[in-house]
Amino acid sequence: MSKSAELARLIRSRAGEAPVTLGLILGSGLGHLAGAVDGAAIPYGDLPGFPHAGVSGHNPNLVVGELNGVRVAVFGGRAHYYEKGDPAVMRLPLEVLKELGAGLVIATNAAGSLDLRMPTGSIMCLSDHINFSGLNPLIGEPTDARFVPMKDAYDPALRARLRQAAATEEVEMAEGVYAWYSGPSFETPAEIRAIRMLGADAVGMSTVPEVILARFLGLKAAAISTITNMAAGLSDEAISHEHTKAMAPIGAVKLETVLRRFLRDL
Repeated sequence: MSKSAELARLIRSRAGEAPVTLGLILGSGLGHLAGAVDGAAIPYGDLPGFPHAGVSGHNPNLVVGELNGVRVAVFGGRAHYYEKGDPAVMRLPLEVLKELGAGLVIATNAAGSLDLRMPTGSIMCLSDHINFSGLNPLIGEPTDARFVPMKDAYDPALRARLRQAAATEEVEMAEGVYAWYSGPSFETPAEIRAIRMLGADAVGMSTVPEVILARFLGLKAAAISTITNMAAGLSDEAISHEHTKAMAPIGAVKLETVLRRFLRDL
């Protein structure tokens, strides 16, 4: 039995046998959403091989249960490339998600805006991404499955449902291109100018490797950013991780509203 199958069996023993429909990965300052799930919270430390989410503002628990009538698995925190230098660090959790029966995954993140029309407190549904880091979680994968097509990596049908959910709830949600920067240092103004020229609308330190892995595993993916700051050189904000955590709840209210409506209508 594979490690992911063993972990899925362990999770079912604590959270019930019903299959999961959707996985939700929570970003910095958004871990409180896991508390809205009616189900079992399992610490990552109880799941052998699960990466420790070692970033403050994350809640390292897997919560499996019901949210707005849908069986979900919520990752209260994620591990990042910049923690250990492994772009595939979230592969096992996503493999476990698939073993639990999920066919969909929605990632959330905190991001910096490159668009003055999208200020702090906004939310943005990802339409595409730019792998500015140049890293890839499938490096070392020995099979031809590593050659994953990334057209429509952010599933058009899921994005349409999220847009409809936002419209129904009268929540303004932008749509744009997210650039993955490796971190942990923030970007320089020169790097931000380069990323803007490449066509990015927001920048952050996560999500892209998870979406690549999701597509590799056959999961349909979508993602939403909460804008916690304007990127370097675009405002006088003092950018820091503490600032990110402080600003994330502003967009998190909008994000939770959209996600709950999305789930009710799923």
